[in-house]
Amino acid sequence: MCPKVTIVFDSRGSRQINRQACHKRLIGSLLAGIRLKGGNRNNMALHVMDEANRCLQCKIPQCQKGCPINTNIPKAIKLLKENKLNDAGKMLFENNPLTTVCSLVCNHEKQCEGHCVLGKKGVPVHFSTIENYISSTFADQMTNGPAPSNGMRVAIIGSGPAGITIAIILARYGYQVTIFEGKDKIGGVLRYGIPEFRLPKSVLDDIEYRHLRLKGIKIRPNTLIGGAIGIEDLFRDGYKAIFVGTGVWKPNSLHIKGETFGHVHFGIHYLNNPDSYHLGQNVIVIGAGNAAMDVARTAMRKGSNNITCFSITKEVAASHYEFSYAQLEGVQFEYNKRPIEITDEGVIFCDVIENEDGSFTDVEGSNKLFKADSVIISISQGPQNRIVNNTEGLKANERGLLDADETGHTSRPGIFASGDVIYGAKTVVEAVAHSKIVAESMHQYMQSLPKED
Repeated sequence: MCPKVTIVFDSRGSRQINRQACHKRLIGSLLAGIRLKGGNRNNMALHVMDEANRCLQCKIPQCQKGCPINTNIPKAIKLLKENKLNDAGKMLFENNPLTTVCSLVCNHEKQCEGHCVLGKKGVPVHFSTIENYISSTFADQMTNGPAPSNGMRVAIIGSGPAGITIAIILARYGYQVTIFEGKDKIGGVLRYGIPEFRLPKSVLDDIEYRHLRLKGIKIRPNTLIGGAIGIEDLFRDGYKAIFVGTGVWKPNSLHIKGETFGHVHFGIHYLNNPDSYHLGQNVIVIGAGNAAMDVARTAMRKGSNNITCFSITKEVAASHYEFSYAQLEGVQFEYNKRPIEITDEGVIFCDVIENEDGSFTDVEGSNKLFKADSVIISISQGPQNRIVNNTEGLKANERGLLDADETGHTSRPGIFASGDVIYGAKTVVEAVAHSKIVAESMHQYMQSLPKED
């Protein structure tokens, strides 16, 4: 536990980083992606049990209502306290195949922990800590082989949160699942969009081994669908259903002068492989969401000392935890600033006034150059259109997102979609929750097909 409350000061006065935030990150750093042994694991187990003992076992658990995937939090805690760790782990994984990931990267302050009744007057039960301990411990028990084959093939395009979830659920039904991944390793945004200090790559490697390969799921890395292989090729080769979960990897641009200069980069590209960039000491990050916090904190770890995030609004869009820790690590913030032009020396911003309807009014005469060695634009992403452009009958909306109903059916029979590719950038747990519905929809569709002789 943190013995004191940490205070961080910024241009708008003091901001508190409370015990809750510090405690959450302390435990998260100990648990994230490592296998604790000996005394360390015993000490952690004692702390987790102390946290579990704080749970009131509410008859109407608000924490469960706050969880997008409806995790039965009181039951998991009850099983843990009854020394039924494996039962608790099995329950968590059956409900959420990415429970280990979600325990680390979920926005807990707005979800389970944010709804805990203890948090109304004090500190909520940190279920993220409990969940990570249960799931990371139980993961070692997951060594069963594939389910008996039902003789039907399924193609999964993309191995982000949605694709992994769909693959695991359908493999449980006995489908022969092949994942087509455009990059060299599975994980999608989990691996290439979330930095190591928040989600260790070892967690994803463990998921690939235990959840995918041990379950008989095949993986084809470095394979883009819509190029040498198309949707029609997959149907030709006997895949009964195809899931598209390609995410949103096309960065949104500002469309301002200077955006093509050599010292300007996009956040999603930077997070993909930060070691290939040479940013210099002074870095401007345009954007203030969670991804922008990841960009800024990663750049700080890679040697840039003076980093400033610019927000067009008076408050950052990032979660309180991510914002607080960016501040704690030395990231600076500027508010109500709109970029006008990027120059060789930095970025020209103007002040803006936030109107009640959400629009902004520029303040005349407020243009100012903020100097920087590099500029990183982090204002969300949109979808690539390779599959849509090369597949007959597959429709997208005006934003380029796939057109699909609430159960994942697209405009083309047999093709399903879920996650960011139909909703835009969302949280991991939201993608998993919707993908569970889509997986069942795919199962029902394939079971309704005429049986082959």
